[in-house]
Amino acid sequence: MMEAWSPTIVAGAGPKYLAIVKALAEDIRSGRLAPGARLPPQRALAKHFNVDLTTVTRAFNEARRTGLIDATAGRGSFVRASKLPSSGTGLLAPSPSGSIDFSMNMPPQPAEARLAQRIEVGLSRLAAAPGFLDRMQYQDSAGNMADRAAAAEWLGRRLGPVAVQRVLVAGGAQAALSAALAAVLKPGNDLCVPALTYPGLRMAAERLGARLVPVACDEEGLIPEAFLECCRTQRPRALYVVPTLDNPTTATLPAARRVRIAEIAREHGVTIIEDDAYGALPPDAPAPFAALAGDITWHIATLSKCVSPGLRIAYVAVPGTNAAVWLAAELRAINMMASPLAAALASEWIAEGELDAIVAAVRRENGLRQAVAAEILTGLDFRSHPCGHHLWLQLPDAWQRREFAAHARQLGLSVVQSYSFAVGPAPEAIRISLGAAPDGETLQYGLSLLANLLTHPPGAISTVV
Repeated sequence: MMEAWSPTIVAGAGPKYLAIVKALAEDIRSGRLAPGARLPPQRALAKHFNVDLTTVTRAFNEARRTGLIDATAGRGSFVRASKLPSSGTGLLAPSPSGSIDFSMNMPPQPAEARLAQRIEVGLSRLAAAPGFLDRMQYQDSAGNMADRAAAAEWLGRRLGPVAVQRVLVAGGAQAALSAALAAVLKPGNDLCVPALTYPGLRMAAERLGARLVPVACDEEGLIPEAFLECCRTQRPRALYVVPTLDNPTTATLPAARRVRIAEIAREHGVTIIEDDAYGALPPDAPAPFAALAGDITWHIATLSKCVSPGLRIAYVAVPGTNAAVWLAAELRAINMMASPLAAALASEWIAEGELDAIVAAVRRENGLRQAVAAEILTGLDFRSHPCGHHLWLQLPDAWQRREFAAHARQLGLSVVQSYSFAVGPAPEAIRISLGAAPDGETLQYGLSLLANLLTHPPGAISTVV
């Protein structure tokens, strides 16, 4: 029998197709829609919601892709036979897939992005182009001029016009970050960092012998007055900052704070190392530091967090041509060059508009996953952003981070504890990354197990091991 499903969607809560998917997920989880229930025809739902048919079709496509429904040509759409797990009470069981990775902060790979197909087509085009074998030779450590020009075009959309001589292509953000630190700092120099900061930065700075100076932050990110105090008392050489969708806290620095921090850095002779790994994801992110103070900013933008870590491509905009020479020398010492094939593919995608389409698909998938997380983790203390693929969760008072992570591991769930990010005392918090889960059903199952753990004190948890 066809289910008379006619929910209300909330106006102003984002794209209407996502609101339909969210309403569908809520009704499945609550039991208002039973497993196997047949959904109304898409035309009927379009009339009910007063939207175009294409909006409902898009919602159903997303619902299929995230594991909420099944569809059979000629028969219709049905709620999947396996009911979503409850996040309320009951016995906790390990993940049926063996493990669910909430620790690796990578973008999801939605079917809509057609990544495999785009790689296949892009490489075929490159292989058929004249001079392809030249691409397979050793390249300049800064990248060849064609790839640097493509990078300048990509970066210029957020930074404004940037001379190609100031842009380099690196083999991933970690290599670029290590090279930038080596070019800017000497052993013993002070480097200001947020009190919770990216572990890869910590490793690179410690290997270099730099001293990390924590700067206080709040829910909006780095506090300008705290940075000013550090400048007055510590005389740092540089400041490291993730200005948009901070890792791990998800904070995005407001435009006014960016302007003030840039003013303070200029006044005190501090170089800004801007790790803009997530800057391409929010369409409304404030201007990067490199757009405000390009003469003192080393800007790093990786494709690993908005496309795929498999590309190992990052673009770097430096303050001037001398800085470009220094950075190229450090990149050569670290990993010789970025993969010419990956760099050429990325350039091809930029020229054809493919990179924009992939980023847009990742952004939409992040929105869906964050909506699922917000629903399952309702009532818990966490920060997130609809365009990002991680969230930062403060543990309830009953839990300590090590104990919680150990219980999660028993269930096949991996999370990152706050001590991995802390420069100084670590809060009782964890980072949960949503991108590595292969599909919506796995994501929902894993988050439900986490929510179940979080809403029960340790002594009340029974696990099947």
